[in-house]
Amino acid sequence: MNLEHYIEELKTLVNVDCGTRTLDGVATVAGIMQRLWQAEGWHAEQVDLGNQVGPGVLVTNQPQAEKFDVLLVGHLDTVFAPGTAAARPLSQDETRLYGPGVSDMKSGLLNILWAMRGLDAADKARLSIAVAMNPDEETGSVHSHEWIGELAKRSRCVLVCEAARADGSLVKARKGMAGYQLHFSGVAAHAGNDPEKGRSAITALANAIIAINGLTDWDRGTTLNVGVIQGGSAGNVVADSASAELDVRFWENDEYDRVHQGLEALCAQGFLDGVTTTLTRVNHKPAMATSDDTRALMQKVENAGREEGIAITWQAVGGGSDANHTAALGIPTLDGFGPIGAGFHSPAEWLEIASIAPRIRLLKRVVSML
Repeated sequence: MNLEHYIEELKTLVNVDCGTRTLDGVATVAGIMQRLWQAEGWHAEQVDLGNQVGPGVLVTNQPQAEKFDVLLVGHLDTVFAPGTAAARPLSQDETRLYGPGVSDMKSGLLNILWAMRGLDAADKARLSIAVAMNPDEETGSVHSHEWIGELAKRSRCVLVCEAARADGSLVKARKGMAGYQLHFSGVAAHAGNDPEKGRSAITALANAIIAINGLTDWDRGTTLNVGVIQGGSAGNVVADSASAELDVRFWENDEYDRVHQGLEALCAQGFLDGVTTTLTRVNHKPAMATSDDTRALMQKVENAGREEGIAITWQAVGGGSDANHTAALGIPTLDGFGPIGAGFHSPAEWLEIASIAPRIRLLKRVVSML
């Protein structure tokens, strides 16, 4: 492959501010990807997913197909604020590339393109292939998961091209996740003159954190983390308002049901007399579990790895992706087909240059064996 060409294409994606809420930046990346695919003779169209997010992109070699042999999935957005791309654009040293979204997941988007560029004409004619690129994975795919789900239900299998792990492992399972906002509404009062007339939302919040942490089950890998709190107006005022953001992670979907019901019960009961608690779920990704059909797909990937001389190892990881949604629909799903990288969501994010070509070959081989 022409590595310099690949890196030049990668630069056009990385050097665009495209955090999920930077809609014009996401649209710019969508347009770049659409044009690259169209130049290869594939059908590529932008998909309107509402005015709160940028567009998705749907690509296929058979636009009239009712069923697909494989759905390849990637996301267009990053987590970075405007100005990040200018502050630290794509750079490289002898072994790695750096920049916002370089491995999460601009290189994954390109690996799909390059793998399909190299697919044999006979396989391209034989197989019905779809590629979905969504604009809001980093905020839970709230606006796109139904679109991707409908495509997945028409597909024999799903390959998500997030980065391979730092040790080269692919991903066979992911924790499910849910995000909540809690709001506590109490009664304000002067903290010196008549504190007894107040009902402290902050005290309720503190009680809530202790109670919520009690729903954790370390043995089953179920964790709850109150990561952000806000409240009050001044030190001499009993706070009438407070809020918190809660993150829930789980390996088993029935565990999530237990936690969700527990949260609803705790919040309905309340955490302090005179303070009401409102619980709002803002996002949810079911756990990506391994099924018999998934294990059969894993065997095909391992066979492809042997043919390409690439050692295949697997991990179950705590972070979520679009693979969670498609796996929960019962569609055999695997993840991690991008190049090797790490440091996601941080200024230290990196991509291993030597892994680019082998991972393109692996993805092409897996698709050709379907």
